Order: sequence, then C-alpha cells, then structure tokens
Amino acid sequence: MIRNISVEGLEQIPIEKQRIELVERKCLGHPDSLADGIAESISRALSRSYLEECGSVLHHNTDQGEVVAGESLPKFGGGIITRPIYFLISGRATKTFNGVNIPADAIAIEAARDYIKKTLPMLNMERDVIVDCRMGRGSTDLQDVFWSCSGKAPRANDTSFGVGHAPFSEAESIVLGISEFVDRTLRPKHPVIGQDCKIMCLRDGDTINLTLAMAFVDRYCSGIADYIEEKNFLTDQIASVAGKFTSRRVNVAINTADDLDSGSIFLTVSGTSAEMGDDGSVGRGNRANGLITPNRPMSMEATSGKNPINHIGKIYNLLATEIAKDCVARVDGIEEIYVRLLSQIGHPIDQPHIASAQILPKPGFEVSALRPEVEGVVDTWLEKTATITEKVIRGELSTF
Repeated sequence: MIRNISVEGLEQIPIEKQRIELVERKCLGHPDSLADGIAESISRALSRSYLEECGSVLHHNTDQGEVVAGESLPKFGGGIITRPIYFLISGRATKTFNGVNIPADAIAIEAARDYIKKTLPMLNMERDVIVDCRMGRGSTDLQDVFWSCSGKAPRANDTSFGVGHAPFSEAESIVLGISEFVDRTLRPKHPVIGQDCKIMCLRDGDTINLTLAMAFVDRYCSGIADYIEEKNFLTDQIASVAGKFTSRRVNVAINTADDLDSGSIFLTVSGTSAEMGDDGSVGRGNRANGLITPNRPMSMEATSGKNPINHIGKIYNLLATEIAKDCVARVDGIEEIYVRLLSQIGHPIDQPHIASAQILPKPGFEVSALRPEVEGVVDTWLEKTATITEKVIRGELSTF
C-alpha cells in the first residue's frame, strides 16, 4: 500500500536554544483534568461493554462533560463541603444495537463515580458529589460497525488533524517528572498534598522558574505553621526532582497567592479547587501528551472521551505522538521531529491525506539520509493504527 508520507527538513532554532520556553501541566485533581479523566473513563467503559455485548465498539463520544464547582468551608483539622460538586455527563452513545438494549447511561454513571472516588478519595461520594447523565443517543446499524477483531481499518469520522513531537525538552521532562513524583512518591507519604496541582514552567535562558498551585488537605494540616512547614518541604523536594533533569538553575515557588498574614491560603477539604468555585471542561487542559506547550505545534481537539475507533481528534493526536517518539528512538541524528497527520472524512484512517514529518537534524546529519528510515517508521505505525485503539481501550495510553 502506497501512503502519502512527506519527510522534510525544518529550519528553526531548536527548542533548547530558544530563550523563552513555557510548559504547563494540570494534574489529575485539577477541574479540567477531572473532566478529561471522567470523559475518558466513560469511553473506555462503554467500549469494553460494547465489545462484550456486541462484539464491536459502537458509536459514542463523551467529550462534552463539565465540572460545576461546589462550595466549601475548609479549616485546619477538617472542614466541610457545603454545596456538592456537580459532574455533567453529556455527548452521545449507542443504547440499542441489533435488538440488544445497552444500559449506556448506567455504565457512564458507574464509570464516572468510580473515577471520581479513585482520584479524589477524600470526597464523600454520597454527600459531596452529584453525577448527572444527559447523554443523547448515537446510532450504529449493522452496516456501520466501527471496529471488531477483523482488523479492517475504519473510515475517518472527520477531516481533521493530529500533531506530535519528540523528544521532550528539559522543561517538558521536568514538568512531567514533578507530576509523577508528587502522585507516586510524595502524596502516599504526605496526604496533606491534594490531587489538584497545576505546574507552570518558564525557562528563561538557563534559568528554570517553576510556579506551582498545590491544594492542601485541611484535615492533615494542624495550623498555619504546619502549612508553612509542608510548603517549604515541598519546595525543596520539587527542586531536587527538577535537578535530576537539568544542570540549569531551578527556582521553585508554591502557592504564590498565599497571604499568610490574613490566613488566605490554598486549603481544601477534598484536595481539589472544584469544591470551591473552580469549574472544569473536557479539552481545556493538557494535550494528548500530558502537557500544554505553546512553543510547539498543538491541536485544539479534546482528545479525552472521543471514541477510539474512528475519531481523528483522538487517534491521530495519540498516533502522531507515538510516531514522533519512535522516530527519535530508532533513527539516529534527529534533534527534533514534528509529526502531523491529516485525515479526509470517509477515507480509511490508516491512509491519511498526508502524514508529514518535519525534522530538525543534529549537526553533521542530513535530512536526505534520515528520510528513508523515518518514512519506514511512519508507514509501520500507520499500518498498525488499530493498536492505538486497543491500547486506549485497555487504558495503556493516557489522553491528557
């Protein structure tokens, strides 16, 4: 099969040599990430149910969810949530197929509640949370089955594109590294650290400035002195983690809006700002690679919640990222690579309208010498596009 693959050179200043670089991540408890996580958990649950009941993943898109913030009265030693957080599930799902009724609304609500409970264990699921399902009906007939074990490539649902890049810069690696360190290492030992954390990185030349907004959980904090001590501890820990990724100077600032004299600090009952007026929407946060990177090409698509079968807004953003990473791993001589995949509605997703790879070669390497290997990597990934679907359904690829 001949595919339309373009590999060209790119003339620009490498990201590490640009003076200013911005990188952001909204961690799991941020309201926007909560919306993304719920949307994706519902899509995975529906996909598994469709496969079990019908043998195929049927039409659905759950990428329209909203988090409407509640109200709370946090205080040292433990406060209360006075108005529950409202989670709205919308979008569309197939509810009947070939005479089989599928309880899509019930599946969605259960998946959403399970995700919320796992992500925000401090919430009282009976008192502090409302999950409301308003999904419409999708339509799938026998001639419009999206995907089964046949291996036949589905057809694109839209004329759209996905983008990816590799390798990650030091700043990008630092932000992801901090997020993982806080989630996997610090919080289990220090439950005062809430799940809601936003990391903003400014690299100005050889100085990296990290500004973090980190929710603290009130029941684990005895007073302002305890809060200050924990914040100082976190500052040192995060600076140490950042230092593992760079030899540049690192500055860390946490909760810069705090006014200690008045007692105005980022203190929460549940570990998320969604309890106190901060709303969230699917697609307003991290891109498919887990970051927000204004120095890089990005798609504005909401990846989470879209069906993993033929929705280009999901598949091509994930696929482009995997292609870029694999090119860097397999092809020596790439300093930076940017991958863009464009579909045409109705055409097989493994045959994009264009698969574009732009290469910034390392000194001493020519694009012409790199082109054949890169084309081979791109073609191989397009041939196995269905593996993206399989990994998404199994939860092996993060969408935010």
